[in-house]
Amino acid sequence: MTDSNKKWYALKVFFNRVFRVEEYMKKEGEECYIPIVMKEKTVKGKKTLVRKPAVASLMFVRINDRFLFKLKEDWQGMMLVYYDTATHQPKPIPDEEMNAFIYITSKGFKEIDYIPEDGTDYKTGEHVIVTGGQFEGAEGYIKRVKGDKRLIVAIEGVVAVATTYIPRCFLKKITD
Repeated sequence: MTDSNKKWYALKVFFNRVFRVEEYMKKEGEECYIPIVMKEKTVKGKKTLVRKPAVASLMFVRINDRFLFKLKEDWQGMMLVYYDTATHQPKPIPDEEMNAFIYITSKGFKEIDYIPEDGTDYKTGEHVIVTGGQFEGAEGYIKRVKGDKRLIVAIEGVVAVATTYIPRCFLKKITD
């Protein structure tokens, strides 16, 4: 199958098994993404950095429909695929949405907040691209969060991330 048949899907993985599923995906030659943070941990008096999921139990996979079925079967009871509430089918994530999300979450910024899906439409507001500063190249929507106008990048129905305040001079409006 070609890459054009592959789509991104969000998974909720139970029992702290995100990294086990990641290993499985790598062995199968399939693409996956876990938004992570590095946490300091002290073991026997030594400080080390440890990978932790930024959002508990959340990971993304880029696979075709046949592999999605195999994944659900192989990991039955240990994970759920996010579904479209209208169609009751697994909900694919558009590549543009996923690419923007990966761009923001993979840079190691400490200045981002993860916002669980609460039904809020994060795709309202000004559609912009950041032209300078640490978030240069990021694309999303400007929304007021905790009193500040912030750049929001969302995976609809799953999760959103909000950056810190970005000065207006670093924002360029995108006309849809």
